[in-house]
Amino acid sequence: MQASERTKAPRERVPFWDNARFVCITLVVAGHAIQRLTAESDNALVVYLFIYAFHMPAFAMISGYFSKPGAPGARQMRKVITDIVLPYVIMETIWTLVQFLVEGSVALNPTQPSWTLWFLLALGIFRLILPYLALLKWPLLWAVVFSVGVGYLSNVDSTFSLSRAIGILPFFVLGWKLKEWGLIERWRFVEAPARLVRIGSVAVLLVWVAVLVAFIDVWRATDLRFWFFYDDSYQGLGEDQWWAGLVRLLLIALAVLLSGCVFALVPRRETWMTAFGQATMYVYLLHSFVLYPIRESGVIGGDNSSLTWLIGLLLASVAITVALASPLVRRITRPIIEPKPRWIFREQPDEESREPRSGSSRVDPTGARRR
Repeated sequence: MQASERTKAPRERVPFWDNARFVCITLVVAGHAIQRLTAESDNALVVYLFIYAFHMPAFAMISGYFSKPGAPGARQMRKVITDIVLPYVIMETIWTLVQFLVEGSVALNPTQPSWTLWFLLALGIFRLILPYLALLKWPLLWAVVFSVGVGYLSNVDSTFSLSRAIGILPFFVLGWKLKEWGLIERWRFVEAPARLVRIGSVAVLLVWVAVLVAFIDVWRATDLRFWFFYDDSYQGLGEDQWWAGLVRLLLIALAVLLSGCVFALVPRRETWMTAFGQATMYVYLLHSFVLYPIRESGVIGGDNSSLTWLIGLLLASVAITVALASPLVRRITRPIIEPKPRWIFREQPDEESREPRSGSSRVDPTGARRR
């Protein structure tokens, strides 16, 4: 048998998913870029709240869609170490060094992820608990119960991103269930949606913008943005009433609605953004190092919070995303983003544990498949 016959044919790429990843990761960069403007600018706060209402839930849904609920084998467990644990340790160490050079302080604490690294740990938690959730009836319902319920527990905090991981768990489980139910294929969602669906999606998004603009003073006074982090307990958010869980439930529903609308508008064909959407983890883990010195310099915010600054930062966010997803940056940073420490693993005789052959496709923690 020829080697080409033994090698499994690569799965056909669906441009929609790469385009959706690019949109989501660009929103992540944009949200972090404009954060310092929100204190002085209502325009920036509107954009910030618009993004944070759904961008990480949408990312979690995509990750869940490409996740498998079966008991992990040797190869899958190795991938948890190489794709999540090692990059987390590497990036957390680098962050400690950067903060020492900039701020003069050393605070190495791997249990408290720095800035954006929380999502990497959350993906690891999702991978570990999905096989157990899949054994239960109504796993999506249980995920929602866990998310709403954890807000009442002030002793569950950001240690190892546990509170935030449980908070956004419903979106990850929803993505997995959409795959299991076959709704994406049944509704032919990856094909171009009907014009009426697109018009309706635009209308919903515009209504959300209008609500943000009309009540921006209310959202600022109630610190709505912190609710979108799915991190603090309700008591920590200043709302320890019994109905606080209903607020989170409404925000979960809002995030699903907005995510669906954005997905409906994402291009289905291959576009200029498709190739960049295959490198979302590179952008996610590296963009904070680009934004951190800018934010710490004091250039952003204060007097520099005008609409011009807002538009400029949004455009810069797209440029940063494209640059960090470029082949050159991926080639230079691959050892820290995709480490391959074969020397730390003992030999596994079973075929399942072998590394993919050179040239085969690879799937990152968000489900992106790339060469």
